[in-house]
Amino acid sequence: MKKLIIAVTGASGSVYFKRLVDCLLPKEIELHIIATEHGSQVFEYEMGISLKKQMEEWQRSNGHIIWEDNENLFSPVASGSYQCDAMAVIPCSMSTAAEIANGITKSLLTRAADVMLKENRKLLLVPRETPMSTIHLKNLYELSRLGVTVLPAMPGFYNQPGTMMDLVDFVVGKTLDSLGVQNDCYKRWEGNSEV
Repeated sequence: MKKLIIAVTGASGSVYFKRLVDCLLPKEIELHIIATEHGSQVFEYEMGISLKKQMEEWQRSNGHIIWEDNENLFSPVASGSYQCDAMAVIPCSMSTAAEIANGITKSLLTRAADVMLKENRKLLLVPRETPMSTIHLKNLYELSRLGVTVLPAMPGFYNQPGTMMDLVDFVVGKTLDSLGVQNDCYKRWEGNSEV
């Protein structure tokens, strides 16, 4: 069974995290969910439900979802010997990106990301910040040089989105693509020979 770590930070954009988990639940995937304190707070503010209650709903529908304590550095996902296939931080705050880029591993989220880097496993960050400072760009550049996939929450418009969820699904679909998970979240480009 594929094992994924999905993390949420305090950046705005909790809808991306929720939609990603919703899309992964029906699949035979073991999900480890990590939330920063601010990630939980922003999730409740933006989604109108506590992350704890949302987790309880998800766990009722899927027995392969594990809520990890961000302070628990004894979690299996803190060790390279526990073989997770990939990790996504969605949305990723600039402070979390800075910690990962500089090897600061004071929390389970940053330690798990560090493990993904040292074990040469897939790590994907979905930053949701605008505008970005030179420091933000420098940290994302360094992460990219290390092999991290940086997938900014920038929806495409070639598929002519009609709703906000179409825009969310574009970013989530691209995230799933990068994680190697089949999906039909968004309409893929087929070209237009008449242009």
